Amino acid sequence: MFLNGVPVAKRLFDLLITSLGLVMLLPILAVVSILVRIYHGRPVIFKQKRPGFQGRPFYIFKFRTMTEARDPNGNLRPDAERLTPLGRFLRSTSLDELPELFNILRGEMSLVGPRPLYVQQIAEWNPRQRARLLVKPGMTGLSQIQGRAAVPIEEKLERDVQYVENINPRLDLWILLATVHAVRNAQDIYETRYSLTRLRRSGH
Repeated sequence: MFLNGVPVAKRLFDLLITSLGLVMLLPILAVVSILVRIYHGRPVIFKQKRPGFQGRPFYIFKFRTMTEARDPNGNLRPDAERLTPLGRFLRSTSLDELPELFNILRGEMSLVGPRPLYVQQIAEWNPRQRARLLVKPGMTGLSQIQGRAAVPIEEKLERDVQYVENINPRLDLWILLATVHAVRNAQDIYETRYSLTRLRRSGH
C-alpha cells in the first residue's frame, strides 16, 4: 500500500523513529537553538527551497551556521567569512540538520532517501538521474554513506538512482545504522563495508 507514492510501512517507520528521536533529542535541540540565537542571531532556523517528491518544491529546515555579516555596501560577505566556529562544528557533527526531523513529520522528507539538492539543478539532470525524484528526499542516503563530499556529483546522482532501484526496508535500516556509526565517530567522509551487490545476493 502506498501513500503519496511512499510505502505506508516506510511512512509509519519514519513517524515512529522521528517522534522518538525528537523526544530524545529535545535537550540538544534546545541547547543548539540557544547557541545559534546567541552567536548567529535571528532567525535560528534557516529555510531554503529544495525539490521534493516528484520535484515538488518544499522548504528544508536547518540550524543557521552563518551570520548575516555584510560589507560596507550592505552586501552579504562571502560564505567563508560568515561561517562561524559554531557553524563549522554544527556542520561537522550534522547537528545543523536536526530540524529536518520536522520536515519528516510534515511528510516532505523521509529518514532515508536521496538528499534534496537545489531546484535549479533539476534542469541539468538526464532522465535516469531524475529518477531520484520518484521517492521522497531523505536526511541521509546511499551517497552519504559511500563517500559523501569526496564523491563527484555525477556519482552521487547515480548512487541515488541505485537506491531508488533497490529500495527496501533492510537497505533503509542498513543506511541508518551506517549513518549513526559515522556521526558517532565524527567522520565527514567514509565508506561502508557492504554494497548493494551484497544486499541483492542476500535475497533482499
